[in-house]
Amino acid sequence: QVQLVESGGGLVQPGGSLRLSCAASGSIFSIAVMGWYRQVPGKQRELVADITSGGSTNYADSVKGRFTISKDNAKNTVYLQMNSLKPEDTAIYHCSATGITQYSSTYSPFHYWGQGTQVTVSS
Repeated sequence: QVQLVESGGGLVQPGGSLRLSCAASGSIFSIAVMGWYRQVPGKQRELVADITSGGSTNYADSVKGRFTISKDNAKNTVYLQMNSLKPEDTAIYHCSATGITQYSSTYSPFHYWGQGTQVTVSS
């Protein structure tokens, strides 16, 4: 089992900043990719940004130049620094992780989602 625990969401005014954190724990052998997705009611979940174990990053066009994803491999934690927030950034933000679990001598691929954290941008 792998658990993802997110924190850092909240209410912020337009132009403000928030920093999201997501810590992965459990029987983790390695993590290949961690990322952030967001979803609003009635719409599909969309990728915001992701980062590989090697540090390669990928961003949605709508957040380029405003959001920065980073990670701490030792802590299996990924961060999303969100600056210049806009009302259209309002959503539930979900963390995801893809990797390999290890139970004794058994290795298995995994993909897990966090429970989500609400980000609301409003004056």
